Amino acid sequence: MNPWVEGLTALLDPTVLLGMAVGIGLGMLVGAFPGITATMAVALASGFTLTMSPVQGLAVLLSIYTGANFGDRIPAILVNTPGTPAAISTTFDGYPLAKQGKAGLALVISGFAAAIGILVSMVVFSVAAVPIASFALNFGPYEFFALVVLGLTVMISISSKSLIKGIIAGLFGLFLATIGHDPITADPRFTFGLDVLSDKLDFIAVVIGLFGIAEIFDQMLSHNKLHLKPVASLGRWWPSKNEYKQMGKPLLIGSVIGTIVGIVPAAGGDIAGLIGWDRAKSLSKKPEEFGKGSFEGLVAADSASTSTLGGALTTTMALGIPGDSVNAVMLGSMLIWGLQPGPQLFATQPALVASIAGIMVVSTLVSMGLNLFRVRGLVKILDLPRNYLWASVLILCVIGTYATTNDINTVVVMLCAGAVGVLMKRTGFPAGPVVLGLLLGPLAESNLRRALVIDGFGGFFTAPIAMVLLVFAILAFGGTLYSRIRARRKEMAAVAAVAADASVPRETTTTKSKGK
Repeated sequence: MNPWVEGLTALLDPTVLLGMAVGIGLGMLVGAFPGITATMAVALASGFTLTMSPVQGLAVLLSIYTGANFGDRIPAILVNTPGTPAAISTTFDGYPLAKQGKAGLALVISGFAAAIGILVSMVVFSVAAVPIASFALNFGPYEFFALVVLGLTVMISISSKSLIKGIIAGLFGLFLATIGHDPITADPRFTFGLDVLSDKLDFIAVVIGLFGIAEIFDQMLSHNKLHLKPVASLGRWWPSKNEYKQMGKPLLIGSVIGTIVGIVPAAGGDIAGLIGWDRAKSLSKKPEEFGKGSFEGLVAADSASTSTLGGALTTTMALGIPGDSVNAVMLGSMLIWGLQPGPQLFATQPALVASIAGIMVVSTLVSMGLNLFRVRGLVKILDLPRNYLWASVLILCVIGTYATTNDINTVVVMLCAGAVGVLMKRTGFPAGPVVLGLLLGPLAESNLRRALVIDGFGGFFTAPIAMVLLVFAILAFGGTLYSRIRARRKEMAAVAAVAADASVPRETTTTKSKGK
């Protein structure tokens, strides 16, 4: 049977359809509640899906991923608060439109833009993933090590305002990856005689702790209360012919930019949305309307931020390098299922790849359909008392973590990771590099040691692909460092100019008084 037919037929299983329905519902609820990210939801759900088949589990996780990218637009438009970081750019024009009495129209246009962005990126996934994976079949130890370095470098460069903190977080993740047994000699390392560390740190427990427990603990310690007043007047819902025409150009710009940004390891929807909105503004005939209620700005932002989904999946499935933090969690789940994302996946499990594409397309269309209904009622979730939400999430985190190993020590690891996560949030250290380092550390270490045994460091100079990847890593880090130094210099120059302007009136007054 053709792999695509087999993969798509697998979606007709009632359990898979039920998984998608549950995932979409959870994803939209998660997206509509600010502070509860898609990464946190997928990490929590992964603990409950490990006993399922890969297709059933991915149906839940991918549907949450997709649904969250629709639900997060609702509070962004109605209350000027993005449900997830990917919807930050949605607030630029979505909320101004809502204040103009066009909230319903903004919700519909946002739903169309988000759906088209994902569907375009899935076309790219279907077309480009196989050639990329085929090319990656030529990778050896040098190339895989260089690819991991590139992924870690990009994540460190974009995930924190401080490069130093990003580097420390990445190194901490790599250190956590060394706990357990040596991958080559099987000698115990950093176990301190504890059985819970004798194998390795449970990836799901660490992720749930860093993203789920840390977020809940941080909110409990902050005692922040949301005082949000949704826009009352929704106005009309369906765009006119002229408004449909305005969507064409920004859709193209946003979808292309988002897909490209998504392919870059660790670059997420928040970055793509900001870039797409800025590019659409520079190419628009009415740039002055951007930020004041522009349909073009809303379409460009939403199509760019959601089209990263297909690009991130392409990097994750074809190369085995997570495209974003959500894919890092799914990659960990796939490894537990016995699947190794990367070039071999397309050769050994082509039907599974087809199922992944089918799940994304179906969940996107269903999410868009739900988004076109009058979804203002979802915003009422913001009125729920926070203490109920905290208690529910904590209970689910404990149950989900315990279910992965049936070992209470795993729950202890999760709670410790949560405490570390709170400290990181309070001190500005990003969690992304830690997760990526923990996930990719064994791959980097084993390939580097194999490479050194084969031909030493000199082998990097005879492996052109590895050299190109390392050069890209250096350029990514150097470019980020240069741009931040330049931005800081501009900021200091602006402060100096303001101080100089402020001193001029005082000098003039003094001169006049002396003249008198």
